Amino acid sequence: MRWHVWLGWLIGVPIIIWTASGLLMVAQPIENVRGNHLRSEAPMLDAIRPVVPLLEGRTAKSLTLQQNDAGPFWVIAYADGGKRRADALTGALLPPVSAAEADAIARAARADSAAIRSVTRFDAGNAPSDQRSGRPAWQVAFDDDARFYIDADTGELLAVRTKFWRVFDFMWGLHIMDLQTREDTSHPILIGSAALALTGSILGFVLLFTRRRRKRSISS
Repeated sequence: MRWHVWLGWLIGVPIIIWTASGLLMVAQPIENVRGNHLRSEAPMLDAIRPVVPLLEGRTAKSLTLQQNDAGPFWVIAYADGGKRRADALTGALLPPVSAAEADAIARAARADSAAIRSVTRFDAGNAPSDQRSGRPAWQVAFDDDARFYIDADTGELLAVRTKFWRVFDFMWGLHIMDLQTREDTSHPILIGSAALALTGSILGFVLLFTRRRRKRSISS
């Protein structure tokens, strides 16, 4: 009996973590967590005849025609992992996104008129933990702590991160027991904890029915 008590204590901690983190993660609709309510509607593509962009002698994996408030542009995804943007009307390659452009793109992508607190560029290898795109990006931080990440090469809106999203992300890391990458949902600690919790729960039910039978046999 004593071993089952210790087993209960051992599995109790991860069960509390899973329950508490799961409760917080469902406290708000996932659309609010993702900041969809902060995004403005993307502009429709203009009726143009786009010019195919120059590819710099590199193999392209895809060409995507997009539009923002500045007009239509190409996003070139190269086979080597790089990206560039190009003018959709001339096909000319465009330079990387400047801080002023990132500011303007974020303002246009935001549904309201919240003030911008800072605009900071991060390399792909030094990106904040809430970015996770593997791309160099501008972080445009608003006064309400929302962060819009703008691709530093193409001007694409990579992600919108709200204050609650960062809490959600931390709880998700606790839920899957991976506070580093917060992406590994199959690792020994999580699998072992889940197996232990399942084993303890089954043993608990077995002992519960065993006790009842013993009590009935004693009373009879």
